[in-house]
Amino acid sequence: MKQKFLKSISIFAVVSLLLTSCAKRLELVNTNDSISTDVYKSASGYKSVLAKLYGTLSITGNKGPAGSPDIAGGLDEGGQVAFIRGLFNCEELPTEEAIVAWDDQTIKDFHGLKWTSSDPFVQGFYARCIYNVTLINEYLRESVDSKVADRGIVGAEAGEIKKSRAEAKFLRAFNYWAMMDVFGKSTFITESDGVGAFLPIEKKRADLFVYIESELKSIEADLLPVRTIEYGRVDQGAAWALLARIYLNAKVYTGTDRSTDAITYAKKVIGGGYTLHTNYRELFMADNDKRSNEFMFAINCDGARTQAYGNTTFLIHAACDADHDEYGVAGGWGGYRATKGLADLFTDLSGTTDKRAMFNTSSFNTTPTQIAIPNTETAVGTFSNGLHVKKFINLRSDGNAPNDPKRDFCDTDFPVFRLSEMYLIYAEAFLRGGTGADGATALGYINSIRTRAGASVVSAATMNLQFLLDERGRELYWEGHRRTDLVRYGLLTSSTYVWPWKGNVASGTGVDDKYNLFPIPSVNRNSNPNLTQNTGY
Repeated sequence: MKQKFLKSISIFAVVSLLLTSCAKRLELVNTNDSISTDVYKSASGYKSVLAKLYGTLSITGNKGPAGSPDIAGGLDEGGQVAFIRGLFNCEELPTEEAIVAWDDQTIKDFHGLKWTSSDPFVQGFYARCIYNVTLINEYLRESVDSKVADRGIVGAEAGEIKKSRAEAKFLRAFNYWAMMDVFGKSTFITESDGVGAFLPIEKKRADLFVYIESELKSIEADLLPVRTIEYGRVDQGAAWALLARIYLNAKVYTGTDRSTDAITYAKKVIGGGYTLHTNYRELFMADNDKRSNEFMFAINCDGARTQAYGNTTFLIHAACDADHDEYGVAGGWGGYRATKGLADLFTDLSGTTDKRAMFNTSSFNTTPTQIAIPNTETAVGTFSNGLHVKKFINLRSDGNAPNDPKRDFCDTDFPVFRLSEMYLIYAEAFLRGGTGADGATALGYINSIRTRAGASVVSAATMNLQFLLDERGRELYWEGHRRTDLVRYGLLTSSTYVWPWKGNVASGTGVDDKYNLFPIPSVNRNSNPNLTQNTGY
């Protein structure tokens, strides 16, 4: 495999040509402005823009961590308009897997499941996804054969640009997946909408599903075969993995079970030549780009080249405090940890019986009372309370130094799709009645995951849906899955399953079902009457 895509291409070298001030206002006012076409004069210019399309999932602006944000409008660049951080806030904070100590604006409303349509963190994630889509649309307009030829780009270079269009379409489908999952509907724009100020239409959840499914299937033949593209870019394996994921959740998205399709595409990935990496912990270290045998797609993060406070730099700094050297960073922010609900998924927290239990049990008190977080608001705001997660770290498995000598920014890539997720999808879709799978194979996949972790194997009698939900928690925590999983199981808002401070109650409580979705931000609805609000907001 080649070096990381975002290490080999300079994103920031072209941003002064790429972006306009109008584009930065995207979705705060409704525009679909054209970006400067000067950057497209050469094949290298196209590749730099393509790097920016990938980079929007990692970086937040054009000068590194701050100073020229992609999205303006009063939102915080590091905390509110970053893709990884926004996805984490939406997918992990409302669950037992994460709770925050900080009092930054409305951030505690996420774990309390009491957010509103005026929440700036909600607004920022909505804006990020649509901003990303707008850049992708512009790239697709400028990369049609006629424009490439008019610029004198021919031969192999023109062929590379043509192939890259499928990657751009995947990235657009991926951003729309985030909108479909988190908001249940989306502002909808494509390259055919052209440029200039206008009022975009809205696509509802079931229609978004059809669009995403169709896009992914239409580009399958144009994407490169599994693991033949440089690390950090997407190939057929990424498209199959996203299809498997949306099919597993199709009943939530559309009302129709698609478990058989989930099995079909999980099998495509599983048969594509991926393997489980032998050491689970190395999947989340600063040199995890060496683990591409297990990743269908990972978002590149680099402490020297993709400096931002909203990528894995956030995940690592926020999870530690005085123990920051154990995490490979120069300082800890003392913000995010987990609740006893995550601790209860493991028989012990030391990692002895399950190496996936990557928690700090040395620098802080880990008594049951402390892990549960005492029954006061002050205790929630005290970082030492709770279960300290040590999953993502900025240390390399080979012992070499990270790319940022100051250790302020992190190299650890964010895994989007891993082989173990496909094993879990296969098993769950089988138990949900999907065809094309068998129980023995499903059990074998689950036990291969557990064996890799040093956990005991389980029997067919143990492998029921509840066990698989728990196993997903053990395998995938802090990777941006848990809210989606709990919604699929009907447990996110229910009083059937509670955890500390769910619903802003120390012992946990059920909440209104409207919190299965996030609201459409009021600022977007005020500027575009085509957008409708989710029920209950």
